[in-house]
Amino acid sequence: MDQHKPDKRLVPNGLGVIYVIASAVYLFLLHSYYNNSNLPFSDAALVLAVCILFGGFLGLLDDWMSLRWRYKAFLPVFAALPLAVLYQTLYPGRTSMETYIFGTIDFGIYFYLIVIPLIVTVTTNVVNQLGGLNGLETIGPSIIMIGLMVKSGQGILLYIVPLLTYLTLAALNFAGKIFVGNTGTFAVGISLASYAMVSNVKETLLISILPYVFNAALILLNFFIFRTTARLILDKNKLRSEHRRSLLTLIAYNRPLTERKLVAVVALIIAVFTLIAVLV
Repeated sequence: MDQHKPDKRLVPNGLGVIYVIASAVYLFLLHSYYNNSNLPFSDAALVLAVCILFGGFLGLLDDWMSLRWRYKAFLPVFAALPLAVLYQTLYPGRTSMETYIFGTIDFGIYFYLIVIPLIVTVTTNVVNQLGGLNGLETIGPSIIMIGLMVKSGQGILLYIVPLLTYLTLAALNFAGKIFVGNTGTFAVGISLASYAMVSNVKETLLISILPYVFNAALILLNFFIFRTTARLILDKNKLRSEHRRSLLTLIAYNRPLTERKLVAVVALIIAVFTLIAVLV
């Protein structure tokens, strides 16, 4: 049910599975084609396929069973295992990272034990938290994906089909014809983290997802301290909010906007941060 439409129309849900299947098939074919070459696409494509399948499976479980947040928050950690192994193979000894505040820090062994699992878990969860409106779960991640591809050099080949697939779903989602569901948001969240790691553009990812991190921090702060949740109010064909407990309610606070305009504002914010990430 589309909760933000006056007629509460029924919309097909869980169509993110199309992204999972198309991406996995493409990456397996890429792995097969480059298996006997000297290019790193073979191992990277295989690990990306595994991570996307894991994210899709996790999201599918949530769509079917409505998993508790305590489980969803930590399950993506398991997807970090193949990523850590592949990263060590592709970039041996490269365990330092630019923090932009404290300079470049060499994390040593903790890069594989803490940093990579943290990037995967945080990215997956914050992307999953910013949703609920038509186009919100698809347009934002697509923008970030484009930014990562611009910075990845030869790694752009890994994400041509996944990006085109998700852009197609984004057009349908923005038009209100489908929902990608948790299957799509978990899969694309793990995709962004995995792609950033194997293409070594993790700093670009961390800047790009700052609007998502801000939204998640605002939601968690209000929930754990004030025991309140964010909620948009449908007033005729516009959405407004009487509080500021998330990025959406902050934008719509005493400022009624149509669903499309609200999604456009969020997409613009994500685009600005992605552009900054690419330029930096």
